[in-house]
Amino acid sequence: MIGQSPAQVPSTSDRVRRTVALLSRRGFALGPDRLAALCLGGAISEGDVRWAVAASSDLTLEHGLVLMRSDSFRAGEIASRAAAHDSDAPHYLAMTVRFVRMLVSFAPFIRSVSIAGSLASGGFRASDDVDLNLIVDDGRRHLAYVAVNFLGLLHAMRYRSKPVDDLTRRPLAPRLMTANLILERSQCRPLLRQDEDMAFEMAMSQPVFGLDVFDEVVQANPGLLDQFPQLGYRSPALVINAASRPRLPLWIFPPLLDSAARRVGAAAWHYMQWTRRGKPEALARVAFVRATMRPYSLFDEPDTT
Repeated sequence: MIGQSPAQVPSTSDRVRRTVALLSRRGFALGPDRLAALCLGGAISEGDVRWAVAASSDLTLEHGLVLMRSDSFRAGEIASRAAAHDSDAPHYLAMTVRFVRMLVSFAPFIRSVSIAGSLASGGFRASDDVDLNLIVDDGRRHLAYVAVNFLGLLHAMRYRSKPVDDLTRRPLAPRLMTANLILERSQCRPLLRQDEDMAFEMAMSQPVFGLDVFDEVVQANPGLLDQFPQLGYRSPALVINAASRPRLPLWIFPPLLDSAARRVGAAAWHYMQWTRRGKPEALARVAFVRATMRPYSLFDEPDTT
């Protein structure tokens, strides 16, 4: 159940099963080698993963992926996503790094950006959007949301021929960059949630800017490390150097602008939900993602301004 902290993990087999379940809820699966590295409670060997699959009535190995047995009916679709990832992800990773360079130059209140979602999880295909997790200065969450969407729209105008689905189809240009999770720095000290779902969200993400800020959040929330010790050593391979490009001065974006940004962002978000009104699968997917983010999802709270 989303948001619940687990009891002490009793066995390697259970750790593998619960990791596979976390991936399953998001529509992804991994092969034994990657699953071993990601495993809840810390990395294990590929042999341990294969043993756990053989010993569990809940798990199966199909198409080279470890799946919940209940997911066997969609094993082909999940495997197709994994195969598409190998061909599509490199181009979109490079594109995302370029976008993040532009974003942090325009928005100096953004202190950390990580790639999340399917592009980080191994299930990306060209019709997907790119999910970004952000850590921002206090009082600027909605400014960050508007910045990602405004710059994302401008960026997407160059890719209007990009494949789309019900989640990424937009009137002017495809939805290409999405603000998945936006945290203010004070919200991170400590995080209200340090359960396995939130820890998994952090563990699957790939920092591309502000790795030091990301690491500060992890160290300030030891419950995350209890769930996924792998958070203690993140790869700097994709991290960009913001100092190589001028950034706008912070004073241009005072916190008092955030309330206006909230109204603009809420209007845009509700409009996109309205365009999906006849697409129940897309609405259900949005609802699930927002549930995994609570209490940090935007536009849940009433506007008191």
